[in-house]
Amino acid sequence: MNSATQHQVLLRERRVDYRLVVSPAARKLRLRVGPDGLEVVLPRERALEDVAAFLERNAAWILDQLKRVERLHPVRRPEESKRGEILFRGQWTPVRVENAGNRAGGNQIEVSNGQIVVRCGTASRTPVARSLENWLRKQARTEIERHLAAVTARLRQRPRRVYVMSQRTKWGNCSARRNLSFNWRLILAPEFVLRYMVTHEAVHLAVPDHSPKFWLTVRSYCPETERAKQWLGAHYTELVARIPEAHESERR
Repeated sequence: MNSATQHQVLLRERRVDYRLVVSPAARKLRLRVGPDGLEVVLPRERALEDVAAFLERNAAWILDQLKRVERLHPVRRPEESKRGEILFRGQWTPVRVENAGNRAGGNQIEVSNGQIVVRCGTASRTPVARSLENWLRKQARTEIERHLAAVTARLRQRPRRVYVMSQRTKWGNCSARRNLSFNWRLILAPEFVLRYMVTHEAVHLAVPDHSPKFWLTVRSYCPETERAKQWLGAHYTELVARIPEAHESERR
């Protein structure tokens, strides 16, 4: 099974983040550049020190490819939204914050009439933004586990554990110990994007590399793979933005 870590390198006066994938199946060092950035595949028997020299030798090509990707998938500033809206399931969704009268206990959240409604308990000291993020994490886990059950049943593979985390550099990962981890912010994206990421990491349980067999399997289970990759590349900034307190609408 592949293991992956995040690194940074200085190439021709530009700092470049890259994902290093250590693969038991790879026979030589390889590079990939796409909407998610630079990925380096390192054969397990090769030394980590080989990576720096490999990147330096290919610096011109890497920088040229990164510029090409940036032209095709420019980093967009977050869309201007009305006060009291957040991105949820791919749509800007109003958030209404209400006092829950005399009800004790913590903040409660639900979706009602196309809005996310936060009802604040009188005894709650948790900020609305924190309650909202915790709720989004739970929504993400529910959806991830639902899609994962369908994919793993077809693959006849099961992960050891499933984590929903807060990574800012990647959307998912399959570890050498067969643990799957996913970024909770996938719940902010459309369903087809979340489904693609779940499929991508689940298929790694059966195919540990990014070989043609891997991509053929992913695309057969998720026909919207390319559309999802493009959406993630175009909307990265919106997805990783922190949920600000300013998203609290006026309490009623």
